[in-house]
Amino acid sequence: MAATGSEKQGGKAFYVTTPIYYVNDAPHLGHAYTTVAGDVLSRWHRQRGEKVWYLTGTDEHGQKIMRTADANGVSPQEWCDRLVEEAWKPLWEHLEIANDDFIRTTQKRHTDRVREFVQDLYDKGEIYKSSYEGPYCVGCEEYKLPGELLDGEGEYAGQQLCPIHRKPVELLQEENYFFKLSEYGDKLLAHYEANPGFIQPESARNEVVNFVRQGLQDLSISRSTFDWGIPIPWDDKHVIYVWIDALLNYATAVGYNENPEKFESTFPADVHLVGKDILRFHAIIWPAMLMANGLPLPGKVAANGWLMVGGEKMSKSNLTGIKPQDLTSHFGVDAYRWYFLRAIAFGQDGSFSWEDFSARYTSELANDYGNLASRVAAMVGKYFGGELPEATAAGEPEQSIHDGLTRAVTEADRRVGDELDFQGGILAVFDFVKQVNGYITEQEPWKVAKDKTEEGQARLATILYTAAESLRAVAVLLNPVMPDTSQQLWDSLGAEPALGPIATQKVQDSGTWGQLPPGSTITKGAVLFPRLEEQPTA
Repeated sequence: MAATGSEKQGGKAFYVTTPIYYVNDAPHLGHAYTTVAGDVLSRWHRQRGEKVWYLTGTDEHGQKIMRTADANGVSPQEWCDRLVEEAWKPLWEHLEIANDDFIRTTQKRHTDRVREFVQDLYDKGEIYKSSYEGPYCVGCEEYKLPGELLDGEGEYAGQQLCPIHRKPVELLQEENYFFKLSEYGDKLLAHYEANPGFIQPESARNEVVNFVRQGLQDLSISRSTFDWGIPIPWDDKHVIYVWIDALLNYATAVGYNENPEKFESTFPADVHLVGKDILRFHAIIWPAMLMANGLPLPGKVAANGWLMVGGEKMSKSNLTGIKPQDLTSHFGVDAYRWYFLRAIAFGQDGSFSWEDFSARYTSELANDYGNLASRVAAMVGKYFGGELPEATAAGEPEQSIHDGLTRAVTEADRRVGDELDFQGGILAVFDFVKQVNGYITEQEPWKVAKDKTEEGQARLATILYTAAESLRAVAVLLNPVMPDTSQQLWDSLGAEPALGPIATQKVQDSGTWGQLPPGSTITKGAVLFPRLEEQPTA
């Protein structure tokens, strides 16, 4: 697993998490979407010069895992080990995910701390024993309220369906242990009001607030009808409810009750990135658990929307689950990372289509960005022997480029780093790319090159330096999104000998003009975004 070594000395790290993903099957585009978003956010904050800790991992307990393993003729642990090592970790490496840790809920560092956390709640009188009967969705691992259920049709006629999985719920009756969640409604509402950015986007916040205002029920936190889970410390006939177990990964992975220094310098998370279907767990149950144990609450819980294919949510159960490798093998990893954050506003549902990806790749990546890099390198090579000339004849056109870059840096940094508006940040950078393309078209360096006077050659040098220096800044700004192609461009510009590795360049300083030294060796490397082959047939 790619590691960044970004744990630094002193001070609080910027702590980003993905959900820990349920390993009942291999990852699909929806899982990768959230993980890439977290990676871009983490890389962006690293390039602000901040300490960063990026956590992802897998959720490996619960009834759904047990049933899936049984159906495949292996033990639950064998099933989890196989999926993690053969599907989940390899995909994150393939997609250049630079996570600092990968937590598995079957690891001892997690299970021991979960037992301690739950024991603390029990000792404080926050947990009691009672019986419960209600509709349960194994897919969600959650009891459902009757008002949430859908009436089945067709093969499910006469049955009640989970609104997310569209499959019949099971009626369960168990004697369980309960957490006094009902006592935290007012405290949660007060926190939401005092911290309006705690739940994002606003539509998701409104949904959670309305749900809490209707009154919370106490939460069943144990199961006694199966044994694939962490045993309750004081009653080993019960295992801890998988969501209580899972949510605690955000604490156990950074040293809760084990490494006080690490815990103090990392916890709580600044941003929990989650799918909107698990928002309530993170925005209601998780903060209530932390309140009950006297721990600080996260900075924000940001819910991304669903990826839609043919109008249906991306998932294995409805057969719209597409492997990320199906796309990366055709478009490349960097283009994959770029596309989903560029095409879909984070927090909203978005539709994916092969045709849309192809069109955006060709128009924005190949024609606008890749072609600009190729043209500039080719002209520096042709007119100045590959040595970056000095700009000595700058005027209003160049000032316009300087101003455009300043705007792009300011807007991209605000949108990506502060607002989680990945689409807006990427568009700000690509608007600048379009401006530079327009500048070259208007200045016509190929015509200016015919003027062999000292003034003509100074003008040509200024145009090409302006274009190359613009690309230097673009490479830095896009490095969190497309690290491989940004490195290629950095190498093509000969930037590293004078400026150092691209990963050390601060995004907020990238707009400072004149960083690329005249005399740098410009080389025309491989095309950043090659022409696409025909779409493969099924």
